[in-house]
Amino acid sequence: MAEVLCVGDLLIDFVPTVTGTGLIDAAAFRKAPGGAAANVAVGLARLGVRSAFMGMVGDDPFGHLLADTLRAEGVDTSPLRFTAQARTALAFVSLRADGEREFLFYRHPSADMLFGPADVDTAAVEAASVLHFDSISLASENPRAACLFAADRALAAGRMVSYDVNLRLPLWSDAATAAAGIREGLRKAHVVKLSDDELEFLTGSREPAAVRSTLWHERLRLVAVTRGAAGSTWLTPTAQGDVPSVGVTAVDTTGAGDGFMAGLLAGLLREPDALADPARLDRLCRFANIVGALTTTERGAIPALPTRASVEALLAAQGDPALPPSPSGG
Repeated sequence: MAEVLCVGDLLIDFVPTVTGTGLIDAAAFRKAPGGAAANVAVGLARLGVRSAFMGMVGDDPFGHLLADTLRAEGVDTSPLRFTAQARTALAFVSLRADGEREFLFYRHPSADMLFGPADVDTAAVEAASVLHFDSISLASENPRAACLFAADRALAAGRMVSYDVNLRLPLWSDAATAAAGIREGLRKAHVVKLSDDELEFLTGSREPAAVRSTLWHERLRLVAVTRGAAGSTWLTPTAQGDVPSVGVTAVDTTGAGDGFMAGLLAGLLREPDALADPARLDRLCRFANIVGALTTTERGAIPALPTRASVEALLAAQGDPALPPSPSGG
């Protein structure tokens, strides 16, 4: 069975073949399998962690392409559902010359928006050590109910719940609704990742201290604030640390946060006691930073996610120690 069950969206990202152009000016696009939760599932598999994906795609060529892609990566797709009622979601994603990304979603509705509580594989939820979901699925009624239901089942079974704040304002009716919905998911989690931009959106501040003053709740055990090329900051109930990243030539930042999330969860599964050890948390976040950085060196998300070997090669080049083997032997 999977160590980590990722719940959420699975879609096709259409990425411009040339970086530094907006969607209007892009001459051509390359299709790339993606979706935040699916990216994390593949990222974990490439890092040697048994993962599974739960969600819904259309019973169409793109849906079957996505399912085949996950299976080829070693991700368990038995909790994945197909529907003939809607088509697989599509997203056009570009990195403009100013470094900002543009998103244009085709979801009116898409198959992932039909995934509801009745589609949740509760046995898979309770069998996994970690349930991971993100705020993208909370923007629509059915997947929001499904994710929160799955999180509650995981909590009742004593499992760890991981949550990624993925702010995609075009998917929400307005900013206030987005903030409230994102916070609803955050309250279910033991482990949370968000960027400094997302922290500012939720709290009005980019400073990690705003996590404690505005977002903290009793269930939280770890929050990681990612800061792009500057690295990340981690916070536990009693400690805090800043961890640098590593310099790379970035081509496409799509999926970098999902790569970080996969790296962080892989580290926590290998070293669960690190939550009480600042030095080990530094090492885990350094590993996660490098996974995220390497994800930016190719176009698309899933195609760019690194293997454990490539991460450890860069760690060795930087003079960093490798992480111990995962419980599954990866």
